[in-house]
Amino acid sequence: MQSTPYQRTAKVKNKNPAEVQITAEQLLREAHDRSEPAYSVPKQQIADADELNEYRRHKRESFENAIRRNKHHVAHWLKYAAWEESQRDLGRARSVYERVLEIDPRNPAIWVKYAEMEMRGKNVNLARNLWDRAVTQLPRVDQFWYKYAYMEEMLNNMAKARQIFERWMDWRPHEDAWEAYVAFELRYRELDRARALYRRLVECHPDPRNWITFAKFEEDHQNPAAARQVFEEAVAYLGDDHVTPTLLAAFAKFETRQKEYERARAIYQYALSTLPKSQTADVYRAYTNFEKQWGGRSDIEQVVASKRRWVYEDEVKANPHNVDVWLDLIRLEEDAGDVDRARDAYERAVAHIPPAHEKRLWRRYVYLWLQYAVFEEARARDVDRARAVYEAALQLVPHREFTFAKLWLAFARFLIRHRDLPGARRTLGMALGVCAKPRLFKGYIDLELQLREFDRVRTLYEKFIEFNPANVFAWIKYAELETMLGDRDRARALFELAVDQPVLDMPEVLWKAYIDFEMDEGEWTKTRHLYERLLQRTAHVKVWISFAKFEMQAEELDDVAARATRARAVFDNAYKKLKERAANEERVILLESWRDFEREFGSRESASKVDGMFPRIVKRRRRVGDTRPLAAGEDARGALTEEFLDYLWPDDDAHKPNLTLLAKAQQWKLAMQRKKAAEAAAAAAAGGAGQEDVEEEQPASADGEGEGAMDLDAGDDDDDAAGFANDEDDE
Repeated sequence: MQSTPYQRTAKVKNKNPAEVQITAEQLLREAHDRSEPAYSVPKQQIADADELNEYRRHKRESFENAIRRNKHHVAHWLKYAAWEESQRDLGRARSVYERVLEIDPRNPAIWVKYAEMEMRGKNVNLARNLWDRAVTQLPRVDQFWYKYAYMEEMLNNMAKARQIFERWMDWRPHEDAWEAYVAFELRYRELDRARALYRRLVECHPDPRNWITFAKFEEDHQNPAAARQVFEEAVAYLGDDHVTPTLLAAFAKFETRQKEYERARAIYQYALSTLPKSQTADVYRAYTNFEKQWGGRSDIEQVVASKRRWVYEDEVKANPHNVDVWLDLIRLEEDAGDVDRARDAYERAVAHIPPAHEKRLWRRYVYLWLQYAVFEEARARDVDRARAVYEAALQLVPHREFTFAKLWLAFARFLIRHRDLPGARRTLGMALGVCAKPRLFKGYIDLELQLREFDRVRTLYEKFIEFNPANVFAWIKYAELETMLGDRDRARALFELAVDQPVLDMPEVLWKAYIDFEMDEGEWTKTRHLYERLLQRTAHVKVWISFAKFEMQAEELDDVAARATRARAVFDNAYKKLKERAANEERVILLESWRDFEREFGSRESASKVDGMFPRIVKRRRRVGDTRPLAAGEDARGALTEEFLDYLWPDDDAHKPNLTLLAKAQQWKLAMQRKKAAEAAAAAAAGGAGQEDVEEEQPASADGEGEGAMDLDAGDDDDDAAGFANDEDDE
């Protein structure tokens, strides 16, 4: 029954293995036994000469018919000739071969079959004639020459075989033919003839492989001088353009076998310097192994350095503006100790000027010039060349658009090292006139400070302040200079000028320096006056804290309690000011510092008073982007709201109603707890069944208390506080 496409396939119900298992071998054997025998032509028994002649006539007739149908089918001819040969009728076989050669004389297979038939029949002259005809008509078929020469060699006709090879060599065949000729001469110990053949081979085919084979021949026959001469002739003949890594590596290995290690090293180095970088991997590997076996530590390091040099050269060729790679290459050349190569690397590196006048492109490039100058000064000991490098770098940088203070300062220090102080001052003065920068002023000032030229330093600070009066560093350092020189009035005047400037980059640093200056001088009243002036400009909490700490450090009062009273007054004043500004975060910071102060210098009552001033932190909600919290009962539906932390201050009037209500709730909670304790005591006194009833009613009472009581810890939420405030207003 055939199954339809929608019919479910029957499943095998019994999946257990059969009792008798059949292997694949049994299946194949059974298939072979049942196969039918292949058809074979019945053997024909020939009884007499007439039957033999009839068989031959019938066979020849079939071959002739096949040839007549397609005379260009060579296989029929070859089968025909082979059959005639099997009938020992060589005349008819020759006739068949001659007939087919008239049809297709350029088929090598016909000539080979024809000549091999004559060789099997020991018809040497006929075979020789056939080979001669073949090589004359088809001289580019190497098979003819091989078999022809082999036949003559088997006949011990060495002169004839050599003559055949010579005829063959006139056609300038492939290297294999020459190798066969050389092998023929070597079989009969004709070394001079073989050497001459190798010479003719490299002249005919100057391939490096043939030169290597020639040299190996000389080496194998204990003639190292001739082998070395062959290698040298090969390198000279091929030149730098056609020499190959294989030839040079073979030459170096030959010298290594001859224990000429310096020659081998020179060959390897010549190969690495001459060959293209893409062809030197194998040579470098061989050179490394050579140095590991026969070289010293310095030689091995030189090999590794050469490999790194090639890698760096390839990278800078791909991206000539990569300063990092140039620096690596220069450092490699400097470590190698070759001054000329290092100088050449520097010249090549600085020749690649950044393509645009943008400082970000010049930042790394300037380091090339700086290192170049240091190299000429420290390594090469060429001061004039180092000066020329600095001057060339300064002429190259577009100072009207941007400059590099490090370059000017390095040149000035170089001039000072070589006792040219006027030149250094002239250089830095030119830098300040062309492209003034704060770093240039700082460097010039440090230089004059080291020389103890304080008048020049004052002049430079004045120029610095004229250049940038908003630079706090210049004012502070100028005042420190005057303090160091003992002119404190001048230093104080500088600070006064500085704080009166309309614009300063870091005014807080300047005020701190001014205050520290007065404190170091012991001017406590002036310091206090400075704090008061500073607080008129800014009421930052850190200033108040610093002011309070100053009051504790002021040594004009010997009594610590008196100083603590002043500091406490500063804290109290600061708290009031911050409260007026509603700066909640700063008030908390101030209270933390005040609390630490009271714990260290105050009493327990003052510390507890400060602790009582800390606010309660509550969660509230507000509209996104608004700083005002939602009021009680305010509808915020349809608007995005967020939670934030707010402070409830004990002394804040806006939150006092809420705090009063919270206090009343706390009192109510305490009263309920006392009432519950009294009821529990009465129930314990009653005892018996009454006690059991009380114990059963207590959970319900606790539940009721949980519903009606208010947990103050959980009541910090703004909604609860707002609700209590509304209830109190209703009352």
